[in-house]
Amino acid sequence: MLTKYFKLDELGTNIRTEIIAGLTTFVTMAYIIVVNPKILEAAGMPFGPSMVATILSAFFGTLTMGVYAKRPFAIAPYMGENAFIANTVVNVLGYSWQTALGAIFISGVIFTILTVLNIRSWLANAIPESLKIAFAVGIGLFLTFIGLNETGIVELGVPGAPVHIGNLHDASILLALFTFLFIGFLMIKKIKGAILIGILTATFLGFIFGVTPLPEKWVSMPPDISPIFLQLDILGALSWGFFAVILTVLVMDFVDTMGTLIGMSYKAGLLDEEGNLPEIEKPFLADALATVVAACLGTTTTGAYLESAAGIEAGGKSGLTSVVTAFLFLIALFFAPFVTVIPPYAYGSALIIVGLLMISPISKFDFSNLTEAIPVFVTITFMSFTFNLGIGLTAGFVVFPLMKTVTGNIKDVKPGMWVLFVFSMLFYVFYPY
Repeated sequence: MLTKYFKLDELGTNIRTEIIAGLTTFVTMAYIIVVNPKILEAAGMPFGPSMVATILSAFFGTLTMGVYAKRPFAIAPYMGENAFIANTVVNVLGYSWQTALGAIFISGVIFTILTVLNIRSWLANAIPESLKIAFAVGIGLFLTFIGLNETGIVELGVPGAPVHIGNLHDASILLALFTFLFIGFLMIKKIKGAILIGILTATFLGFIFGVTPLPEKWVSMPPDISPIFLQLDILGALSWGFFAVILTVLVMDFVDTMGTLIGMSYKAGLLDEEGNLPEIEKPFLADALATVVAACLGTTTTGAYLESAAGIEAGGKSGLTSVVTAFLFLIALFFAPFVTVIPPYAYGSALIIVGLLMISPISKFDFSNLTEAIPVFVTITFMSFTFNLGIGLTAGFVVFPLMKTVTGNIKDVKPGMWVLFVFSMLFYVFYPY
């Protein structure tokens, strides 16, 4: 029945492969269970309830993606958006986290309406293939940098030298390097589940050599979610002064989800002959509904997760991958002490490998056409070096129409791209730097 519902035979996959892919995606992004509530603590949101909200929003969004959209993409609260809410909206601008959740709810409702009206899919289909390639490559470099930083191979530096190599005498960094090479070896030998095997091997080696302590307990009851459940302040977010925040949340989620879906779909070969993702409105709707639910649960904007690329590289092609990931999130409510002990040197090394695999579409790009190359270069570099996918994506949406217009190639710009150009310009104008 699962084979027929998810069309596994048509996609050239099977239940075993999809389960391994779902496991791979989960262990690669399980860090969000702890990291998201830790970031939101800075906004005054209690850790325990926030952790539960993180897990439940990931479960709802990812299950919806799997069962309804039938795509191998996991959904969870976005990194970047959570820091924007905690650090900028609450701590700098002085708004309450309840009002911030109200803004997220409003943006989710707007997304739902735009998706139902097929406006989001119309805009997505207006994006040229060159920028779709840029999205995939930018995501690859972004994941690579995250992995290098999480493992400690690359550390933050000082002005003039913003990054530098970590201490290669550190046991955790040596384990990270071993894991990277080990996963690479398994993939060269075409071992199924290479990324998952690498992550689990590194974790248990860390236990054996005392690099990572064993969890004090393996099972626990989930904390009470009531302190943040349905605490959003929608009316407060509707004030004119909050317009810039809503616009920023709206654009960041819109472009992050669009870029992630298209970039990963391009790499996974899920785009049709015209370069579009068939029925893209379904994953868009899953994303929109998950954001609405997340705000009600008490957490920040959700969307398709870059780490889904790890599951895709493990062979995941259908919604069954997402269903497996979703239920693993639900189980994590009770096994959080164990799940959250997976160390950065394990999943970080996997992200570096996935980054390597994600940049391969650049070989299909023709750099001789500078009207295409300049927007692609801007998109990739801004995605990577600002550490913000939304900044890079919107930069591409601005530069592409400009390059085409000033060189007399305005016919290459579809109407939808001009809409994205306007939204991106508004984003830069109102972004609370």
